[in-house]
This record gives sequence, structure tokens and C-alpha cells, in this order.
Amino acid sequence: MPNETRSGETPPGPRGLPVVGADPAMIRGGLDFRSRVAAEYGDVVHWDGVRGDVYQLNHPDDIEHVLVQNNQNYVKGENFQKILGPLTGNGILNSEGEEWRRNRHLVQPAFHPDRIEVYAEMMTDFTEEMCQRWSDGQRLLIHEDMMELTLQIVAKALFGADVEDHLEEISTAIDTFLPATSSLPNILLPEEVPLPSRRKMDNARETLDTIVEEIIRERRADPGDDVVSALLSAADEEGNALTDEQIHDEIITLLTAGHETTAVSLTYTTYLLSQHPKVERRLVEELEGRTPEMSDLAQLTYTEQVVKESMRLFPPVPAIVREAVSLDTVGGYEIPAGATVHMSQWVVHRDPRWYDDARTFRPERWTSEMESELPRLAYFPFAAGPRRCIGDRFAMLEARLLLATIYQHYHLELVSDRTLEVIPTVTSRPKEDVVMVAHER
Repeated sequence: MPNETRSGETPPGPRGLPVVGADPAMIRGGLDFRSRVAAEYGDVVHWDGVRGDVYQLNHPDDIEHVLVQNNQNYVKGENFQKILGPLTGNGILNSEGEEWRRNRHLVQPAFHPDRIEVYAEMMTDFTEEMCQRWSDGQRLLIHEDMMELTLQIVAKALFGADVEDHLEEISTAIDTFLPATSSLPNILLPEEVPLPSRRKMDNARETLDTIVEEIIRERRADPGDDVVSALLSAADEEGNALTDEQIHDEIITLLTAGHETTAVSLTYTTYLLSQHPKVERRLVEELEGRTPEMSDLAQLTYTEQVVKESMRLFPPVPAIVREAVSLDTVGGYEIPAGATVHMSQWVVHRDPRWYDDARTFRPERWTSEMESELPRLAYFPFAAGPRRCIGDRFAMLEARLLLATIYQHYHLELVSDRTLEVIPTVTSRPKEDVVMVAHER
């Protein structure tokens, strides 16, 4: 990484087309594009985008500068709002400044370590119910099952709501919305252009609004110790309650982000375990046939290593986007105000500078010694700094307990031997169905 500042010098990067720059190549190329430009051009890559300068940062120190050390100079920005705003509105993923601080403060108690412990039994109960519905030799669309399972858990844990009757509606809405965000016309064309992808996004939001309204009605009638009740009773410094729109935005944000990322992570983990029988056997042996409990977490050390390694190779969120508020210097180059900054977990997590045999699934690499030697942001599946994922502990607890429970009951055999392809939307989703056959132990 360069130490000197190259004043006025633009970092190297791919050439683009008139008007739209290299954005079409980035959108079409997906994760391969991000990896290729990092390998070809180095730690700081520049290209012209449809809305101005784009910089991709590939060194952990530079990413730490943006997300942690100088985080106040970087906001989610216009591009992020355009992609996710139609679904999550001005929830804690999108909001900035005082509104973000207030709403994060309201939501934070639901993710306190003491509170998260209460969720453990709920997580394993829902997983046991799913396993009981499976049968020996049954073909599973594992991503769909993981989506439904994590959706049930987050709704019950955070909202005190039973969404079983709405599982298909919610899943369909999110499955419709997220791929539409990566539509090339949606990203490149002005917002006022009526596109099919935008109509799909609007319809998905309307579906979720209807379900959220039902959850809110239930909590108004019967308040509890949950996020929805906290939002309904909250007030600002002047005593004003949150608007219905603000409450809707927060619930949809938590409903979507609270299950989507864990579901894709579990999908990729089952995919990896199906190809590494020794890893699977060791994971199963940690509990010796028992359903895990909260008290078992300390001994699920290998299960935790499996989860970490899976999120290294297949990070649930493949990239983070920020926008510079004012001129900054990163990696020796000047980043102008208004520039878009890309930081890709997919690229950094697979960089051989930080990981031996970086493309290989090796959970045992995650020793305390190895972690202490890593640059701080050579691994950042939950982002970092003040905008680090609020549900990181929840997600790690859930992933460990669900994996340990499922694999006490079943071995999951991958049907296809095709290499799994990943499409980067807001999350990194499998391009095709991941089909497994369940074999009872």
C-alpha cells in the first residue's frame, strides 16, 4: 500500500463507455469484475460511473480508514438509497445522522447479549420443527427452507409475531425485490423512468406493508417486550411519536435484513459441508446427538469456525458502498467529495495476502493466533465502525445453533456437482436452486 500521497493523480482502473462509464461492466460482471479489477489494478481502483467517480478499495487498512477511522466523512449515499430505499425506506440501514442514532438506540435493546440468550431456545425449537417436517430421502430446496426458517425466527424474536401464514408472501416479495435491484436499467436510468423492475419493487413493498400493518395492529392491542412495541411507544426529544411510515421502515428493515443474510449464509454453509465430509463429521461430533442449548455454545468451537470460514468464502453481503462527504486521502490517492466508494468482502476475504490457500474451505484456520495476525478488516462480514451490523451477535448465535441442530438429524447431500454461482444483489444470493437430499442419521 502506498505511503505517499499522489496529489491529483487518478488511480488505475478499467476504461468505460461514454456517459455510463464502467458501471455496465461492473453490473454485468458482478463479483468476477470486482475480483478482476483488484488483481489487475491494485489496492485502489478507479472507474468513471454513471453518477461520477467510483473507487474500489481492496486493502484492509484503506477500508478501515473509511468505515472506522474517518467514518464521519462517509455516508450511505445516493446510490445506496436508490437501490435499497424503495424497500427499507428510511430505516436504520438507510438513515443518517440524528434519525439513525435515535432509531438504532430504540432497536439496540433487542440485540443486547442478555436478550439474545432468550432467543436461543426459540431458534432451536423452530429448527426442530423444520427437521420433523423433512423425511429421509426428501429433496430439499435448501435456500427456500433456510429463508422460511430464519424468517420465522426473526419475526417471533424481534416482533413477537407468528408469520407462518405469510411466509410465502414475504419470501416472494423479497425474492422479487432483491434481484430487481441489480437490474442494469434500474441502476443506470433516472428514477422517474417507469421500469418493470421498479414496478416489481413497488409491489413487493406494498405486500410487506400490508403484513407489517397486521403486526403493528397486534402489538398496539397487546404490547410486549419487543422491537415493535418499543417503536410504538417511542418519542423524540420534543415528545413526538414516530410516524407510521418510520415504524414501517424499521420493521421492514429488520424483517428483511434480519433473516436474509443468515439464510444465505446457512445455504452456502450446507453447500460447503456437502463437499467436505470430514468437516461435517467433526461438526456433528461436537454435540454427540443432542439438540444444542445456550449452555453448549462454549463447546461449539468448531461449529463457530465452520460459520466463520463459510462467511469468509461466501460473505452474505458481498460489498459495502459509501459516498464521500468531503475530499479525503485513501491509500495515497485523493477521493473527491461525492465519489462512490466500493469495499468488497468477496474480494478481501479471498485475497491470498491474508489467507493461505485462500480459495479452500478450511475451518480449522480460524485459530486465535491466526485471527490476531490478520489485519483488522481483512475479515468484515458484518462491516465495521459505527454502522457495523446491529444484529451480528444474533446472526452468529443463530447460525451456530441452527447448523448444530440440523446436522444432528440429517446429512445433506448436494444433488448437482455444478459449481455454485453467486449473484450480488444487496446480498450474495445463489443464482440457481441449491438442491439437497436429506439423509436421516
